[in-house]
Formats: sequence, C-alpha cells, structure tokens
Amino acid sequence: MSIDGMPESKTDSGVPPKDLPAAAQPLPYSAFTVWQKRWILSLAAFAAMFSPMSSFIFYPAITSIAEDLRTTVSKIDLAIATYMVVSGVTPAILGGAADTMGRRPVYIVALSIFLAANIGLALQSNYTSLLILRMVQSAGSSGTISLGYGVISDIASPSERGLYVGIFNIGPNVAPPLGPVLGGIVTSQLNWQWVFWVIAILGGFCLLLVILTLPETARSIVGDGSISTGRIYTPLIRSMTAATNKTVVHQHKSRFVFPNPISCLRLLLFKDIFIVLFCNGIYYATYCCVQATLASLFVDTCGYHELQAGLIYIPFGFGCLAATYSWGRLLNYDYARIRKRRECEIAETAAAYFHDEGFPIEEARLRSCFYLVGVTAVSIIAYGWMVGFSVHAAVPLVLQTVIGYTITGLFGALGTLLTDLNPSQSSTAAASANIVRCSLAAASLAVVQIVIDAVGVGWCFTILGLLSGCCGPLLLLEMKHGQKWRMSRKSNTPSQETL
Repeated sequence: MSIDGMPESKTDSGVPPKDLPAAAQPLPYSAFTVWQKRWILSLAAFAAMFSPMSSFIFYPAITSIAEDLRTTVSKIDLAIATYMVVSGVTPAILGGAADTMGRRPVYIVALSIFLAANIGLALQSNYTSLLILRMVQSAGSSGTISLGYGVISDIASPSERGLYVGIFNIGPNVAPPLGPVLGGIVTSQLNWQWVFWVIAILGGFCLLLVILTLPETARSIVGDGSISTGRIYTPLIRSMTAATNKTVVHQHKSRFVFPNPISCLRLLLFKDIFIVLFCNGIYYATYCCVQATLASLFVDTCGYHELQAGLIYIPFGFGCLAATYSWGRLLNYDYARIRKRRECEIAETAAAYFHDEGFPIEEARLRSCFYLVGVTAVSIIAYGWMVGFSVHAAVPLVLQTVIGYTITGLFGALGTLLTDLNPSQSSTAAASANIVRCSLAAASLAVVQIVIDAVGVGWCFTILGLLSGCCGPLLLLEMKHGQKWRMSRKSNTPSQETL
C-alpha cells in the first residue's frame, strides 16, 4: 500500500512491467518502505510545526510579558519583527547546508539550537535577553520547513509528491488554530514563561526522535536510501543494532562546505521559478495579514476577551487542515491524469522523476488551482466587508474557513511545483521561497493596520483580494509557457533563461 492508502503501482513496488525490455526495467524511486516513508514524513511535519507555532503561541502572552518585563507592548512587538527577519534569512543557510551535507545533521543542529533558545527564553527576565533569544529561537526553527521539502524530494516520486506535500503541511498548519489557544490557556493558568517551557518540551521530544530514528535521506549521500552510512548519518537505534550484529556500513566521507545564503536568490533569475516564488509570496503575505488582524478586529467589533480572541483562530485553522490532505490527493490525481494523457509509459524511470522536458509538470500542478485563485479573491473581499459592517461573527468566520482552505491549497500546489522544478536542490529552493514570502509578509504587516485606519477594513481587504486575484494571469502564463522556459533553462541558454 502507498502512503495515501491506494495500492502501489508495479513500478513503486519494484516489480518491473512485463512488456519492457530488461535494459529499460524501471527502478523504484526510493528504497525506503512505505512505513519508513510515513515515519520520515511524520517527523518532518512535526519539526516543521515549530516555526509557525513559536509565533502563534507567543501572541496571547505579549501583554503579560510586557507587564512583567516593565516595557511596552510595542517593544515586545519588535521581537515579532526580528523573529520574522531571521526566519527569512536562516533557511537560506540551512537549506543549502542540507542539500550538500545531508538532512539529518542539519535537523539535529537546528533542533538543538531551538531547544536551547526556548530554555533560555523561559529562564530570562529582561527585554534584551528576550529580543536576542527570540532571534536564536527563529534561527533554530525557521529552517525546518525547507528541510522538510528536501526530505519529500528525496523519498517521494512526482506521482505521489502532491499528497506528501499535503500531509507535510499539516505540521505548519496546526499552529494557527492550536498556537493562540494553547498560548492563551498556558498564560492565563500558569505564566508566560510556561509558553516557552511547553515548546521546549515539544522541541526536545522531536530532537530525541530525530536522533534515535530519522535516517539520512539526501540522495547525494544515500542515493535512493539503499546506501548504508555510519556516524551522524545513521539513526542511533540503527547504529546500536548494527554494532550488535557487527554489520559493516559504508562510511560516507563528507567535507564541510559553508553554505552560501545568496545562492538561493539566483533562482529568482529564472522566469518559471520566479512566478512560482512571487505568487507563493503574495498568498503568504495575504495569509499573514488575515491572521495578524484577526484577533484585534474581533476584539474591536465583538468585544471579545483574550481567550475568545484565541478561539476564533480555529475556523481558519480547520480550513487549512482540510486543504492539506484533500488538495494533496487532487495533485496526485492531476499528475496521473496528465501522465496517462501524454502516454508516458516509462514515467517512473530515474530520469523521468526529474521531469524530462517532454512532461508538462506545470500543467499537472496548476490545472486545478485556478478555482482556488478565484474563490480566494472573492472570499477575502467579502470577509473584509462583513467585518467592516459588523455582521454576526458566524459570517466572517465561515469566510475565514474558506480563505484558509483555498490559500493552503495554493500553498500545496505551488510548493509541490517548486520542488518538482528543483529536485536536486529542493531545500535551497524552499529557502528562496521563504526569503521572498517573509519579505513580502513583513512589508504587508508593516502597512496593513495603517491601511485599515486610512480606508477602513472593507477597502483594505478589497486591495488584498484584488492583489491575490492578480496571481491568476501569472499562473496561467506559467502553465502555458513554463515548460518552454524550463527547457531553455536546462539547455543553458542565458539569453532565454533569465529575466
């Protein structure tokens, strides 16, 4: 059985089709078993939860922290801004390191930094320490999402990659509904220090699981997963088993290469990749604006207190979670349909996993997302006016669910396509996406309240809705011409490959 519960294809199970000559026998993309891949994906999703969770669980504690540290809320807000700045830069370093030195050692380093930062945040008692340790916390957690996309590229073939991305995104999308509620309960029942103790405990547990059970997946080190390695690339449990059984393993000789965080920005020079990164950034900026203004808008219009303001994040989060799995399955379906239509009989050979120029991967990933583009724009505009007119809270909350579903579905489609376009440097590509989206989100969050104060909630979200709708023509351009641009990029024709 495959990860989505469907029977595995003959190719995925390693049984070659009978009508192919021996020289053309397709090989399975990954040597990991289905249950191994499920566990690896679960760990990657668990680790990816900490970056958004560290932000959302922090929000309800802002006022308590400001009072306890004898400072202002605006200064505590600066800790949010610096957190986002570091979140934009760190994945570029960790993503490049993971592509060259392996996923497992980078996971261990990142989660260790995250654990130490949270312990420090729980013990500190002054504003300067808070500001510095929040940046360290961001450095440890923000790279886990780009690392996860690298792992997916390692273990999942294109035919199943859509669902893998969808399931992986459950991790980050747990944070919006759970984080504010958990932060509000912990702060009100215990104290704000326990906010950091809670995520320290969760982070430490994740680090322990990684050390004990996560195998190295980077194809540059373990190939399809069948190459045994020693030292840090081997899970501790397997190392102890190997020592007991006196198993000989291959000692991978790797040298440290300091990652260049600027290298991921080179991807912006390619037209097909630029469109994916830009549209993903626009949707993320819109996502952040909706989330950042949610509590304050409902406090103003409905008079909610802090815990109620935390609970109103649940409908949005429910929409996000519903989209992760359902849209992942749809991406797999679209891929299979396009592949069948184009009669790619040997689409699962090693070369075709990286989408030879004849396969329209852009069409396979984007053909269904235009429904989401239209619904996203309309629902964002409607949400702004419903909040502006102070209608019953049920109406904007239903629209919140729709927005969460559609934007998360778009994240899944664009994230999967970005991985497909950069299979050999997927973590680096995810890092470039993080830089673009964090930059656009930071700029949007800096002005969203100013725009609301100037023109009102309705017109502010009308602007956001129209801006997100403008991504539709760009994605159509990508679907129609992306394959040609990709072919030009692979043929190294500088006059055509860059903007």
